[in-house]
Amino acid sequence: MRGLYYFGEGRAEVRSDLPVPVPAADESLIKIKFAAVCSTDREVLAGYKPDFVGVMGHEFVGVVEKSSDPTLVGARVVGELNAGCGKCIYCRTGREGHCVDRRVIGLANKDGCFAEHMTLRTDLLHRVPDSLPDEVAVFCEPLAAALEITDKVHVRPSQPLCVVGDGRLALMIAQVLSLTGAEVVVCGHHADKLERFKPFARVEVGEDETFELVVDASGSPSGFDTARRLVRHRGTLVLKSTFAEKSPMNLADLVVNEVTVVGSRCGPFEPALRLLERGLVTLPPIELYDLDDWRDAFGSRAFKSGFKF
Repeated sequence: MRGLYYFGEGRAEVRSDLPVPVPAADESLIKIKFAAVCSTDREVLAGYKPDFVGVMGHEFVGVVEKSSDPTLVGARVVGELNAGCGKCIYCRTGREGHCVDRRVIGLANKDGCFAEHMTLRTDLLHRVPDSLPDEVAVFCEPLAAALEITDKVHVRPSQPLCVVGDGRLALMIAQVLSLTGAEVVVCGHHADKLERFKPFARVEVGEDETFELVVDASGSPSGFDTARRLVRHRGTLVLKSTFAEKSPMNLADLVVNEVTVVGSRCGPFEPALRLLERGLVTLPPIELYDLDDWRDAFGSRAFKSGFKF
């Protein structure tokens, strides 16, 4: 089996001698059709997950070949990242994604989807609607991450809110938040990228303008500083950025200004699939590469890049 294998310390290569994984009793074997490169994958190469060794990747669409649920065989699926132990306090209280011993595909103790086959616990799989093309369904995981914001914080349609960042995740977040009816203001640096936001967001922040709710989806420490400046006293700051870079952050302002800081990552898949199926969120097409050209895929400036198997 071919797959993009990460050896740690920023080293990865395509291997053709990887064994086809054997599913456990509660797992399914999935033939990968499409896999997308996430900013987090790039951060893994930069040292974000120094202890991870294995096949990279966590955004995929595939077909179930074997399964603990026979009704899933032959179905197109997408899948969640986190598999908990089922026994710890987090798993027992509905927070499996925070299990200290969790396995995370392509990130922690579990091979990912940048390969011809992958196994995943069956209850983490979600059927892709028949009308939804693979090239669109592959956006399910990051869109679910955008939806997690509305699960965690109350968005008031009567109040403007701000998204810091003009990249892929920011575009999804801004569209999701605009569906609430709220005025979405985007703070970014790239005029060409900001054009994508104009159908549903304002792309200019007024002088001295601040917001009750600010989402940092910039992927950089400087974006966090901007978000901290834009959030009002006793407002809410949602953090969506993950990056390998370490940087000093002065948190005193957050304390003095009594800002509520909310961390947010993975989100609900079924609502994301519904939004994609109904065309309520529209995204530029994915740019596809052969796995051997993974460096080009990782370095692509397209909205989204990935692999077709």
